[in-house]
Amino acid sequence: MLREMTLGQYYNADSCLHRLDPRVKLLGTLLFVITLFFPKSVPGLAAATIFLAAIIRLSRVPFGMVLRGVKPLLIIIIFSAVVNLLCTPGNILFQAGPVRITQEGLWISFYLIVRLIYLVMGSSIMTFTTTPQQLTDGLEKSLGFLQRLHIPIHELSMMISIALRFIPILTEELDKIMKAQMSRGADLESGNLIQRAKKMLPVLVPLFISAIRRASELALAMDARCYSGGEGRTKLKPLIYRKNDFAAYGILLVYVVIMVVCGFVLD
Repeated sequence: MLREMTLGQYYNADSCLHRLDPRVKLLGTLLFVITLFFPKSVPGLAAATIFLAAIIRLSRVPFGMVLRGVKPLLIIIIFSAVVNLLCTPGNILFQAGPVRITQEGLWISFYLIVRLIYLVMGSSIMTFTTTPQQLTDGLEKSLGFLQRLHIPIHELSMMISIALRFIPILTEELDKIMKAQMSRGADLESGNLIQRAKKMLPVLVPLFISAIRRASELALAMDARCYSGGEGRTKLKPLIYRKNDFAAYGILLVYVVIMVVCGFVLD
């Protein structure tokens, strides 16, 4: 389960998505997530499916690797779907005592499952095709207008990119610690939820120590390289929009218009 976490990982490939400006990918991911919460309609769901399939195809990231990131959230997705299935009023399709399944609840649960899966997959594509350095530069450039409010955009962007980069690192570290404990006879998988949570305490302590050690080493490395924030720093590869980026913006605009029409006009 721990190895299935893909958020924050970068997949090295030569694709048009990898070559896009990170600002385009950040805005595209944001718009994709927002449009998923538009009113529920079959045409809108079909449009989102086609768009996501095309993006995965263009990214050249294996579909299995993209889908793998959904597995750690399956319990949350299934639980949310069951709650909506049993608690939504409407036309009754099946009833057994207090358990009642309605037509509206069935559709809402289905839409919720698809929406959450698409949200995770769409977000994963951004990190798969964007390096932490590109993500930092894209966030800093996109939110540059907030500097007028004396908000340290460079530092915030650096923190976000480092946090995303540490997700797969700490996940791998946790997996190693759990395997080491199990090789010494620790039983981490039996018992109920509370008992398993208590058994995780000997695992979390070395994980936190490892995280603090890595953070300290990173801070020392940045200090040794005279890092002092974003003020006065120059870029080796400054972000410049190219023809492909403007074409991507055009495709995003068409997609948003289609989703608005499907969500609010055809609903």
